[in-house]
Amino acid sequence: MSVEAILPKVIEWERETGRVIVLDQTRLPSEVTFIACDQVAQVWDAIRRLCVRGAPAIGVAAAYGVCLAAGRAARGEWRADSLAAIEHLATSRPTAVNLFWALDRMRAQVESTAADEDGLLFGRLLDEALRIHEEDRQLCAAIGRFGAGLLERTLATIDATSGPTEPIGILTHCNAGALATGGIGTALAPVYEWFSRGKTVHVFADETRPLLQGARLTAWELRQVGIPVTVLADSAAGSLLASGRISAVLVGADRIAASGDVANKVGTYPLAVLARQHGVPLFVSAPHSTFDLTLRDGAAIPIEHRSGDELSAGFARSPLPAGCEFWNPAFDVTPARWISAIITDTGVIESPDTERVRRWHDAAIAGR
Repeated sequence: MSVEAILPKVIEWERETGRVIVLDQTRLPSEVTFIACDQVAQVWDAIRRLCVRGAPAIGVAAAYGVCLAAGRAARGEWRADSLAAIEHLATSRPTAVNLFWALDRMRAQVESTAADEDGLLFGRLLDEALRIHEEDRQLCAAIGRFGAGLLERTLATIDATSGPTEPIGILTHCNAGALATGGIGTALAPVYEWFSRGKTVHVFADETRPLLQGARLTAWELRQVGIPVTVLADSAAGSLLASGRISAVLVGADRIAASGDVANKVGTYPLAVLARQHGVPLFVSAPHSTFDLTLRDGAAIPIEHRSGDELSAGFARSPLPAGCEFWNPAFDVTPARWISAIITDTGVIESPDTERVRRWHDAAIAGR
């Protein structure tokens, strides 16, 4: 049975009611609960509160949010309401470039619809949102195929020097699986593809402080599918890498600059440094929509800072003394020099740098 057949749908357009249905990931793993959104503000709130999260899934949700605005606009207000929704949804989270990529596509539909064709706008917007969703499903599958091939080559290299290592050990950080996308995921896509080929794998999931996306989401997702998973404290990753049990580190991305620098969940950067220290390759998995070649390097990537409540209110009682200040970046930037390869939907960028990213981009554009 496929991963998509096992796991609940993260986002869905409900045609009968014209609503956006999202899985409330803040309630996992204890409850599988859905939120029905019939207003743009509800989609914005679902993205902001991480009910729907993961760069590709955020883009899909935002696209459907624009459809809500057009579908509920008064006659003659379709265009203005749709553009207002695009502007509002763009303020929900700053780091994931897929959000802005999807909203730009929706804006193009609005701007290409003539004033005397306003009655056609909702249908065009919905068609575009459905295309974005389906494309993401296909992109995830392609990442899975390219990533599984890269894992196979990596494992063959390890076998040649130290003997068979199956089940292959994979270390992950945060959640970049089916819960974060419109398909089978980005970082977990190679794992699912590897598993579907009948090969053995054991995933070690960093718990991912402060919101525990690795422990709550990645571990839950993998258990539903039947893949063995072990959860570890983020601070234990170095010891695990030193143990020799890990063949590769797989992470996702929220934005990739032209240099190959990658913004991902905070904690990815030190994990990349540790992986290099221990001779373990770190692979980043992301679709082409996650690349932002307008930014020269990672220093220009906007980093979202979130409420200190995520640090102080994550337990029954706050573990922090009164009066503490908070520093709670949601993401960090991993320089390209620490990344072994970036797995995309059109191929693998080995040892990424500005020139290799440019060549990949030019080839990808030519192939589309």
